[in-house]
Amino acid sequence: MNRKLWIALGVIALVIFWGVGVRNGLATSDQEVKGSWANVQSAYQRRADLIPNLVKTVQGVANFEKSTLTAVIQARASATQMKLDAKDLSPENMQKYQAAQSSLGGALSRLMVVAENYPQLKATENFSELQAQLEGTENRIKEERDRFNESVKSYNSKVVTFPNNLIASFSGFTEKGYFEAEAGSDKAPEVNFDEKK
Repeated sequence: MNRKLWIALGVIALVIFWGVGVRNGLATSDQEVKGSWANVQSAYQRRADLIPNLVKTVQGVANFEKSTLTAVIQARASATQMKLDAKDLSPENMQKYQAAQSSLGGALSRLMVVAENYPQLKATENFSELQAQLEGTENRIKEERDRFNESVKSYNSKVVTFPNNLIASFSGFTEKGYFEAEAGSDKAPEVNFDEKK
């Protein structure tokens, strides 16, 4: 009888230690996701910080299209107002955040395309430097988003696999959302060199 009791206590202790190990692993993965998310936000913040200098440089050029500048300023305001805490990285919240950032990226792209029509702007050293910094920042954003998705993949795998999912559900760990491609990005842009005269 005493031997059966010790065996039962040993099995219970093993299950408890296993559960604590799984929970600690989930907590560590959760912290990795939060750290990756902070890096993503930092990269986006760098882009937002560069925009006022870019707008001031562009405003210095006479007759520059005001609607394009207004769109960039409004998109920046919208993107910087959209705050997403690392605790709320649900797929729905990620889509909202991504939409706000995509809007800003689109406005910046339009600004750069329109700027090509202004030789005096392209010749400005500040504009060229800011353009290079923005390009580098966009590359950083992509890298940080990729790292974030990798950490989310690792975390989500732990949350949904059996038997970890039992501990995850009791401990409140849920799946987190990924950054996804923008709608329509699966279609290649149409390039046409034939000019109709």
